[in-house]
Amino acid sequence: MRIGLARLRLALLAALVLLVCLGAARIGHAAVPASTAAAASAAPSTAAPPAASGAVAGDADDSDDEAPLAFGDAGHDVSALAERAGRFVQRNAKDASLPGLTRVDVEVGRLDPRLRLAPCPLVRPYLPKGTRLWGRSHIGLRCEGGRVAWNVFLPVTVRFYARALVAGGALPAGTTLEASQLAWAEVDLAAERGNVYTQPQMLVGRRLTRPLATGQALRSTQLQPRQWFAAGDTVRITAQGGGFAVRATGEALSPGIEGRAARVRTESGRILSGLPVAERELSLSL
Repeated sequence: MRIGLARLRLALLAALVLLVCLGAARIGHAAVPASTAAAASAAPSTAAPPAASGAVAGDADDSDDEAPLAFGDAGHDVSALAERAGRFVQRNAKDASLPGLTRVDVEVGRLDPRLRLAPCPLVRPYLPKGTRLWGRSHIGLRCEGGRVAWNVFLPVTVRFYARALVAGGALPAGTTLEASQLAWAEVDLAAERGNVYTQPQMLVGRRLTRPLATGQALRSTQLQPRQWFAAGDTVRITAQGGGFAVRATGEALSPGIEGRAARVRTESGRILSGLPVAERELSLSL
């Protein structure tokens, strides 16, 4: 009888252990849904696929969200790359604060056809240090994230247009300008060296140093420099600083030629250098 009870207890204990194991198996199976397991088994062994090559990005605040370009392989699209590089130049050129500016035009050149650039997932345009987007210039194109890093320069031409005074007709060198010889037109400020003029009185009486064609902008580099005073003349000295101006008189030690530094001696004996700006007048910047 005792043996029968012992066997019964062992059977009940074994059944209880079996029920506990089956319950644990069911709980463990329910912890991972079938859909998740299937998704895990179907996932690739590598990371997410790389982006299409040739995406062009600008500065950190660039909001360009266009589809990436295939660049550097058999299906490269150089024209699309140039178009987006042109927009980069346009955005940066618009930062120029020039009075009277009417429009800005950007012309993007071509990369050297001899270049053989490796495929690149991200091509970032940038403005090289010390580069000025004015007239003929260039920007950089830098490959980021590619197997082969490369950096090239793309020529660009940036034209800044504003209304200014131009020659109303063909004018030979040596012409003393009159108001009737002047006209208004939209000119490219960056086409040549020298400042343009918007006030006729600044040009009347000036002499040309070279011939001008009809419609050509009048610039400071085309005019004979004016002599505002001679050595030995008494001149007015104006020194300007932040929010103040000091005026004095002195004796010119050199001729006062427009655009060239001239020296003067003050009444106290100090020798100063400044720019002649008007009849017997010298300007100093402090």
